[in-house]
Amino acid sequence: MRTGIFGGSFNPIHNGHLQVARGMLQKGGLDEVWFLVTPQNPWKQDAYLMPDNFRLEMAKAAVDGEVGLEASDFEFHLSKPSYTWHTLQALTAAYPDRTFVLIVGGDNWERFAQWYHSADILAHHEVLVYPRGGAEVDAETLPPQVSLVDLPLVDISSTEIRRRLARHLPIGHLVPEAVERMLTENDRGR
Repeated sequence: MRTGIFGGSFNPIHNGHLQVARGMLQKGGLDEVWFLVTPQNPWKQDAYLMPDNFRLEMAKAAVDGEVGLEASDFEFHLSKPSYTWHTLQALTAAYPDRTFVLIVGGDNWERFAQWYHSADILAHHEVLVYPRGGAEVDAETLPPQVSLVDLPLVDISSTEIRRRLARHLPIGHLVPEAVERMLTENDRGR
């Protein structure tokens, strides 16, 4: 079972995240994709985060009925901040029947060498990279265990969704209906 690990703050989860995950199922050779909601990203320690459980509930609502997509609180039970290397080690120990494949955006790939234990991640796990605006990833220069997956560029950001919420602008075209309802009913715009 090839399980894609798509970690993130998902603050909030949006249609772009779902589009990437569906694309990874189709073109990345994965059997499933797990959205790992991150309680504290080491790169975003000063960023505003909606409560962990609220972000998890939005992720669960977003993937409800989506074949092959799951939302997970696995990182909630690990020490903070959430380092991908620790998460992958814990996942491998907890689920020895699965092969975990890391999913990252091109922007994260550009700084992947700065990640905690990046060489260990590459030594033990395949990495699938998806395009991100402003990030240049040359497929010809990638290590053998890293692949650039040909997916359409997604121009949606969680930051923009939060800005729109704060201004009481519509977000229905950016997030699944259930997520829109949760955000507006709970007045989560900042």
